[in-house]
Amino acid sequence: MKRKTSKEILAESFYELSKTKEIDKITTKDIVENCGYSPATFYRQFRDKYDLIAWAYSEAVSAIMDQVGGEEYTWKETLLDGARLFMKEKEYLSNLLLHTSGHDAFIRYMTDVNYKALRKHILKTNDIKELDDRTDLYIRIYCLGTVNLSCEWILGKYDAAPEEIAEVYENSVPQPLLEYLER
Repeated sequence: MKRKTSKEILAESFYELSKTKEIDKITTKDIVENCGYSPATFYRQFRDKYDLIAWAYSEAVSAIMDQVGGEEYTWKETLLDGARLFMKEKEYLSNLLLHTSGHDAFIRYMTDVNYKALRKHILKTNDIKELDDRTDLYIRIYCLGTVNLSCEWILGKYDAAPEEIAEVYENSVPQPLLEYLER
């Protein structure tokens, strides 16, 4: 039986609190009191609540990306699972985007996490050690666009099902990346 780590418990506590409080109103004290931990335990794991937010997002993206290349798990499935995650966590992500002083910082962080995950996937599935600068730029622009679209979708600018958003993600892949992703 896998036991939850203190990081996971602290993240769950934060997530639980975010259902009733704006993100910028949640304190470290709130987080630790909610799960019965001490502030020292929190600070051994995270610098601050934004570090916790970043860690939780990285874990969610990694869980999806780690499935790519598995039995019948295609790039299209990856995009759909990402869209489903955003839809499932829409209230939480909206709270993050609307109620943090780091709105732009969180978008930049999401972009960086997605960039690193996609780059790692391309290197691994294509059995290559390094990408040329141009391919690297295509990965960066694709991640910038999909993250910004996702944030607008999460905030209600577009009324679309996860399947529709995933189709847009899929059809927006820059042509030079297709050869790497369709393997």
